[in-house]
Amino acid sequence: MKPDTELWEPRRVELLREARVLFEVATILGPLATGRLRETSDSNGHPVIVVPGFGADDRYTAAMRRFLRSHGHNAQGWGMGKNLAGLNLPHAVERLSDTWPVEERDSYNGEACVPYLCDRFMERVDDIYEQSGEPLTLVGWSLGGYVAREAARDRPDKVRHVITLGSPVIGGPKYTATASYFRDRGMDLEWIEHVVAQRDKRPIESQVTTIYSKSDGVVAWPATIDRHSPRVRHIETNATHLGMVFNPTIWRHVSQEISRA
Repeated sequence: MKPDTELWEPRRVELLREARVLFEVATILGPLATGRLRETSDSNGHPVIVVPGFGADDRYTAAMRRFLRSHGHNAQGWGMGKNLAGLNLPHAVERLSDTWPVEERDSYNGEACVPYLCDRFMERVDDIYEQSGEPLTLVGWSLGGYVAREAARDRPDKVRHVITLGSPVIGGPKYTATASYFRDRGMDLEWIEHVVAQRDKRPIESQVTTIYSKSDGVVAWPATIDRHSPRVRHIETNATHLGMVFNPTIWRHVSQEISRA
């Protein structure tokens, strides 16, 4: 699948679309209050790890995970606290695993923070795989989806399926509303984009499902389209970026994709 428009950095006016998240959150209050998202007690499916987006933690994905468990999926949080893109971790280019195509830089301003976070999450994937003995499904929201994809790229034997929700799979933060934040920290976004492109030369072997919305006000939707994975399925929805993890329609898509993989 190819996008029908060029990539861009979302403008501030596009963030106004995200106000609809209030309505999306409101739609789950009823089911939560009435117990219609009651968890099943006999869920014995393979492990499903839900990875939060930038600035979020497992509390943000709790309702989605509860829904998935109510449909028989063994969903759990990522267990790594708030996703701060690795900025809170002692990252450095020379500390990355050798699967990252990067070289030491004369001027380093933390550009390897997300790759370092991906390496740490891969350790989490290794642990859960060893405990369960079964390949995992990874569900990632926004940046969490990128982290999940890179884990699948490096652990094809341990990750059976990756499902992303509005995740920037092209360009790193360059085509997102966070571009100015990382640029103001002195990061070279072109260097990050190059590293992302280099990684894509080694396709993800696991099944991939990309859920995206053309009304996304945080990530330019063409940057969410997977052009490289040989086993990718795209699902278009009408949702805000911030509301994807709270949207029951998307929850149903995720549940169905977990079941069909």
